[in-house]
Amino acid sequence: MRRLAPLIVLAAAALAASACAPADDSTGASAASGPAASGACTPEALPTLEPGTLTIATDQPVYEPWMVDDTPENGQGFESAVAYAVADQLGYGKDDVTWTRVPFNAAIQPGERPFDFDINQFSITPEREQAVDFSSPYYRVAQAVITTAGSPADGATGLADLRGLRLGAQVATTSLDVLTGIIAPDSDPVVFNTNDDAKLALQNGQVDAIVVDLPTAFYITAAELDDGVIVGQLEPSGDSGDEFGLLLEKDSPLTDCVSEAVDALREDGTLGELEQQWLSDVADAPVLS
Repeated sequence: MRRLAPLIVLAAAALAASACAPADDSTGASAASGPAASGACTPEALPTLEPGTLTIATDQPVYEPWMVDDTPENGQGFESAVAYAVADQLGYGKDDVTWTRVPFNAAIQPGERPFDFDINQFSITPEREQAVDFSSPYYRVAQAVITTAGSPADGATGLADLRGLRLGAQVATTSLDVLTGIIAPDSDPVVFNTNDDAKLALQNGQVDAIVVDLPTAFYITAAELDDGVIVGQLEPSGDSGDEFGLLLEKDSPLTDCVSEAVDALREDGTLGELEQQWLSDVADAPVLS
C-alpha cells in the first residue's frame, strides 16, 4: 500500500500500500524461470525492455522520504536509493538506469508494462499477485492515523475512540484495507483518489482523520500540515505485516533476478542502512489497539 508524503494515483478498484525493520523473508517472489535459473543475472543476459538499460517506474509526483524533490534520478530518498542499489546489484551503473512515470493504479492492472520494474510502495497481496509479479519484500511497514490539532480524533488512544468518526483513505491502497478491516468504523469510510485529496479534506474538516502508511504520516504531519498530529500507528496484520515489493509484469523473466538482488541487499545490511538513513524517525508513533 502510501508515502512520507502523498502519492498521486488514478482512481479505480483494487486495494493496497503501509514497523520499520527490513523484511526478512522472500514472500512475493515469483517462481518463474529465467536468467536466474542459469545464474545469468547480468545486463548482457537480462531481457530488459531496452538492451543494456534498466527501466524503472514510479508515480508522479513522488514525495519524501520515498524520493526527494520529485526526482527519482537523484538517488535521494529511501525508494530511489533502493532502486539504484538493486540496479547496482544487477550490474547496472547509474547511467544505465532510465526512469519512467506510471500511475499507481495503472501499474497494478494486468497487461504489458513500459518498465522493467516499478517501485512505488506496492504492498504484496495475493489479489495483486494474480495480475503482476513482486520481488522479495524490501520493506515492512505499518499504517497510521493522522489528524489535525483539536479535531475529534486528536487525543484518541485506541481503535474504539475512532470508530464513530469520519475517516478516510486513498482508493486502491492497503491504508483503505486497514481502515475498513481493522479500524472498522461505524460509517462507510470516505474514499479519495489520492493522498493529496485526503489531506485537503482533512484540512477542510470534511473528515476527522485519514489513514496513510507510517512514513507518509510523519512527512504529512511535519511538512504539509501546520497542525498535523499522528494519532498512532496500527499493528501490522498477519504474521509478517504489510510488505512492499518491486512490481514486475506477470511471469516476467526478470523477477527471480530482481528478487535475488533484493535478498542480497537485505543479507548484506544495505536495506537496513538505507532504512536507517531515510526512515529512522518512524518508529516513535504510539500503537493503537
